Amino acid sequence: MRSIWRTLDGGLARDVALVCAAIALVGLSFGAITVGSGFAIWVPLLMSVVVFAGASQFAFVAIIAAGGSIFAGVAAGLLTNARHILFGFSLGDVLGKSVASRLLGSHLMIDESVAFTIAQRDPDRRRAVYWACGAGLFVSWNVGALVGAIGGSMISDTNAFGLDAAFPAVLLALILPSLLDHVTRKAACVGAVIAVVASLFAPAGIPILLALSAVALTVPIRQRKKAVAR
Repeated sequence: MRSIWRTLDGGLARDVALVCAAIALVGLSFGAITVGSGFAIWVPLLMSVVVFAGASQFAFVAIIAAGGSIFAGVAAGLLTNARHILFGFSLGDVLGKSVASRLLGSHLMIDESVAFTIAQRDPDRRRAVYWACGAGLFVSWNVGALVGAIGGSMISDTNAFGLDAAFPAVLLALILPSLLDHVTRKAACVGAVIAVVASLFAPAGIPILLALSAVALTVPIRQRKKAVAR
């Protein structure tokens, strides 16, 4: 762990710390919303440790709170997390070779840790960022969920605080720097349109998967750029 922090420079460590602080607030909102929706206080705490996937956890709680079955909630969570299959292909080099390392690394694989890692080119920095960010986010999320769950049990109406907006706000902040690239911006816009249209008729989780098809737009353009550069 000490070697990981030595590999990170001050600026990168600061960015990781800021995201961890933001995720703690999102975890707080999850804990408060879950308890405020009628769940026992231990439910958000157990989910945060075992599942550790914000979007899936929010989806599960929303479906159950709306009267859906537990099977629908689990299915929505699995569909939402299906994107992690693609994440795994791009992060195989940072997870290590042992089974234990890969299992632990896979559990820490969330959008924020992936976003920080794929932005790095140096192998040592990729590993350092992934493990430092993943571990920090895990602790921050669970601490936030604990505080939120306790607070949610004391607040009658958690919706009045607008806590449900915290999660998408953090994700938007993460992707904004990537949108400076024209190719990425075009794919993101097309993916957003696909997701919005699909949400009108597709079950929860499916619109996100369909939106991933927009990534195909970036392949030919980047290949042409590489050919021109040569």
